[in-house]
Amino acid sequence: MTILDAIILGIVEGITEYLPVSSTGHLVITSALLGLDSGESADSVNALLIVIQGGAILAVLGLYWSRVQSMIMGLLGRDREGLRLFITICIAFAPAALIGPFVDDWIEAKLMHPVPVLIALAGGGILMIFIGRGRQGRGLELTQLSLLAALLIGLMQLLAMWPGVSRSMITIVAGMAVGLRASKAAEFSFLLGLPTLGGACAFKLMKNLSGEGPNLFQELGWLNVAIGVIVATISAAIAVRWLVNYLNRHGLAVFGWYRIGLTILLAVLLMTGVMTLGQPPAPS
Repeated sequence: MTILDAIILGIVEGITEYLPVSSTGHLVITSALLGLDSGESADSVNALLIVIQGGAILAVLGLYWSRVQSMIMGLLGRDREGLRLFITICIAFAPAALIGPFVDDWIEAKLMHPVPVLIALAGGGILMIFIGRGRQGRGLELTQLSLLAALLIGLMQLLAMWPGVSRSMITIVAGMAVGLRASKAAEFSFLLGLPTLGGACAFKLMKNLSGEGPNLFQELGWLNVAIGVIVATISAAIAVRWLVNYLNRHGLAVFGWYRIGLTILLAVLLMTGVMTLGQPPAPS
């Protein structure tokens, strides 16, 4: 991996993590186009595609520090609404925390490949067009979410374990379904991403560091990993600000059409042999 590869992956991660277009899907496809999805370092690259999400976490921490601070004060008994928001975030996070570690190996072996990602991209696009178009919710504030609504969002987030589905997409749609406006649903999705992405990063990093053979830092280089995370932080901050402003004026349908267009383009490139995205895993 070169520094340019790290910069490209950081930009792709930062821009797509919080847009409802699937960051993992774009990262898998980008790594394939860069020729990073095969060879001895393929496992380390797959780990980097998760670890690099740390940049997106830093971006949200910076942009929504007032919300995070409110939750911290709530835990100290000084902010009732902050405590309420913290509880709903925890409930929404629980399904992924309880189930995610048990299906990680299966997902990595069966779904962390271009073809399943393309299927998920198209399916998510169709869902957004038919469910997300123009829907604005009832205008609930984040602190007005019921515990049941938070659990529903968390259960829907489980679908995002399939690379290409998009955690942002599925949680924004779920948030709108329970009464949040699109921009508020996006904000809840950003905050929910703190423990979800943070847990995924920590789990993947520990798994990689404790495994046999060289880890991602040894194979890809500390500098490349650090550059990827830094670039992801900057680009994610820009993307988050743009998305909130966009959702205040428009619906989600445009992202659905984008996903379908991207799927068709990549399918044509694959069938014509212009591009190769790698081979699916061998049957077990």
